Amino acid sequence: MLHARERTWAVLHGIRERMRPGISEEEAKAEAADVCRVLGMERLWHPVIIRIGPNTTKTYRERSEPVQLGENDLYFIDLGLVFDGHEGDVGDTFTVGHAPEQQACAEAARELFRLTADAWRTRGLTGEALYSFAEQQAQAMGWRLNHEIKGHRVSDFPHSVHKAGDLGEYGERPSGGLWILEIQIAHPTEPYGAFYEDLLTA
Repeated sequence: MLHARERTWAVLHGIRERMRPGISEEEAKAEAADVCRVLGMERLWHPVIIRIGPNTTKTYRERSEPVQLGENDLYFIDLGLVFDGHEGDVGDTFTVGHAPEQQACAEAARELFRLTADAWRTRGLTGEALYSFAEQQAQAMGWRLNHEIKGHRVSDFPHSVHKAGDLGEYGERPSGGLWILEIQIAHPTEPYGAFYEDLLTA
């Protein structure tokens, strides 16, 4: 699992290097496919998701509006890739140009992930309690947590054979190395948000 995680992060940063003002989400996905091939991805277990600007508030089930990356803008990348039969699932948000408010949003998503993961490590919280904690923290930080994004199990492909369902509805303490903590936040009034996800590890 750690190897799949490491390789998936490598692909994400390879895609980030190709993001530039003027690129559309569809063009970015084509670039992503090239990076995946070069870095030896075995297969996708969920489609590559790249959201730009106002689409960063949408969940993975919602359709994007046609948009291109602006000169001063933000975007996120969400990858579910398989390496050596095991699933990696990572996501992060970045900015281009001068976008301090959007940059603060991206950093807040990372910080909220860190705080929630630390609460899992130190307090033994259930999956349900983790997302209650994340909501309280997001509000205290001045952001709106997307309640539809609740994390999930990963393992060797396909993970649904081993355990289906969301982390945010899991009534036990999740084990390390098997669960993805997903955080998606949005600005309370402006049309942008940020996403961060990674494997919960001890």
